[in-house]
Amino acid sequence: MTLELLYQAFIETIQHPDPEINLARAALQIANFEYPRLKIDHYLNRINLMADEVKKRLPDRLYPLKIVKVINQYLFEDLQFTGNTQEYYDPRNSYLNDVIDRRTGIPLTLSIIYLEIAKQIDFPMVGIGMPGHFIIRPDFEEVEIFVDPFHGGEILFKQDCQERLSQVYQQPVKLEEHFLNIATNQQILLRLLTNLKYIYLNRQQWSQTIRTIDLLLLLIPNHPLELRDRGLVYYQIGQFSRAQQDLGFYLALLPNAQDAESIRQLLQKINS
Repeated sequence: MTLELLYQAFIETIQHPDPEINLARAALQIANFEYPRLKIDHYLNRINLMADEVKKRLPDRLYPLKIVKVINQYLFEDLQFTGNTQEYYDPRNSYLNDVIDRRTGIPLTLSIIYLEIAKQIDFPMVGIGMPGHFIIRPDFEEVEIFVDPFHGGEILFKQDCQERLSQVYQQPVKLEEHFLNIATNQQILLRLLTNLKYIYLNRQQWSQTIRTIDLLLLLIPNHPLELRDRGLVYYQIGQFSRAQQDLGFYLALLPNAQDAESIRQLLQKINS
């Protein structure tokens, strides 16, 4: 599949109303750019088979905590999915096909698999995009538990979420109420792509960085900071006309940005 077709397929997936976005398909389409021969339907079918197995194990009397325990036992005990603590910033942890094949990933990708299984068995669950960590919870008003797929599906209460944040940041962190807001499908995809963007930036893998920002800009068109960052990468690799275009657009959108003067100086350097 050509790059143009890959971008078009991603656009077709994300242009639906947010609740109707197929999250697993969109995540696999992101992976498709890294793995051009990736067979998306094969991996979607593998998730479906996981959901079918969970269905077989559900008891006659269903209640949220029991359903969570059944999913947990299957995913984390039988299949041995686990959080990748050794190589957290390996980009493979952000590609859903790799996570399914290797049975290890980051909080976000493990949560996407969990959410998709829950959706297949008609068990409402939602993502919770806390700072520095991603968890999920059953979407019932009377149920106040959270599930942490990165830690084997550990069941958390609100106080536990505060402790988990403090663990992530290695210092006391106050749990603000908005930290537990529901993440939309678009926000989940933005977080996935942002993870990849900074991994590739840190590795100075410029073509992957640009590709990832391109995908971010499909979700958030003309976002000033993404345009700036793409322009800076273009400058880094000597594509000065593209750098000029992105950085000029950034200044047009945010003429009084904190870094506006340094960006203007960079543009003058390009033009000199």
